[in-house]
Order: sequence, then C-alpha cells, then structure tokens
Amino acid sequence: MTKKFKVDDHVSWNSEAGRVSGTIVKVHTRDFDYKGHTHHASEDDPQYEIRSDKTDHIAAHKGSALDRI
Repeated sequence: MTKKFKVDDHVSWNSEAGRVSGTIVKVHTRDFDYKGHTHHASEDDPQYEIRSDKTDHIAAHKGSALDRI
C-alpha cells in the first residue's frame, strides 16, 4: 500500500546528508518537470514537494520514501 500524505504534513526521509525533515508544500498527481527531470506521478502514486526544515530546500519524493513525524 502506498503511503498518502497531504500539504502541511511533517515528514522525514533519507538523503545523501542523512535523515532530513520537512513539510509537504505540494502534492503532484500527474507527471511534472522538476529541476530538469520528469517525475512520474499519478492519483494512485503521487509525488510530494517537501520544504526542508533546516535549509528551505525543496525536494520531490514518492510517498514510499517518506515517514510521517
């Protein structure tokens, strides 16, 4: 089962720098371009844009990479 999240959920994920936390700012349910790459998303398998708590950097991840905190 795919994890589902909504805008303003506080989540964490693994990055190259270790565990990072942030807040979901957008939910994508269709394919979208982000930083020069096409990210595939659907109603059944959305992708999320998350703003990092520490750096305000925006990252895009599937729900399977995220944990609600």
